[in-house]
Amino acid sequence: MSQVAMWDRLKDQARNLQQSRGGQGMGGPGAAGQGHGARPGSGSGGGTKAQLVGLLKSQLASAKAELKSGAYRDASMAMCALVAAADGHVDPAERQRMESMIVDNDVLRNFPPEQLRQRFNRHVDRLTADFQAGRAEALQEIAKAAKKPAEARAVVQTGIVIAGADGHIDQSEQQAVREACAALGLSAAEFGV
Repeated sequence: MSQVAMWDRLKDQARNLQQSRGGQGMGGPGAAGQGHGARPGSGSGGGTKAQLVGLLKSQLASAKAELKSGAYRDASMAMCALVAAADGHVDPAERQRMESMIVDNDVLRNFPPEQLRQRFNRHVDRLTADFQAGRAEALQEIAKAAKKPAEARAVVQTGIVIAGADGHIDQSEQQAVREACAALGLSAAEFGV
């Protein structure tokens, strides 16, 4: 699937989730300015990657009060580690950048930063020591969020937001998102991957 097609599918998913939430979030009251230029149905066919990641951030922000469980926290950190190590390695600068994105993420601020760092780094360490075993552990952790569909979708959205923070989601990161979807019993097509 091309990058444009993937982002168009994410835009459609954002529109559907927006409609199912009754207008909360994306561009509505309290959206904190994220995604205003990329509201579904407004403007060019697809918007920029940054705008679409902004839409997902807004969706997550609108669900922030619901995303306080340990299962969401742990699955999200496993998801972030899986995305970070998707290409088979994580250099120290990339690890530091990911940690910063995690602790600065509005929704993940529901949790103490040290808890997030500890869980993220534990998964990254396992993935870099033995990728296949670390991947299996991360996917098991992610699967625990499947009990609550809203949390499961939020885990995938968190992974996409983190992966797309640099304006690009490469093939290995898309594959990590697809594997997480499978572990959660979600259709990867729902997220455009």
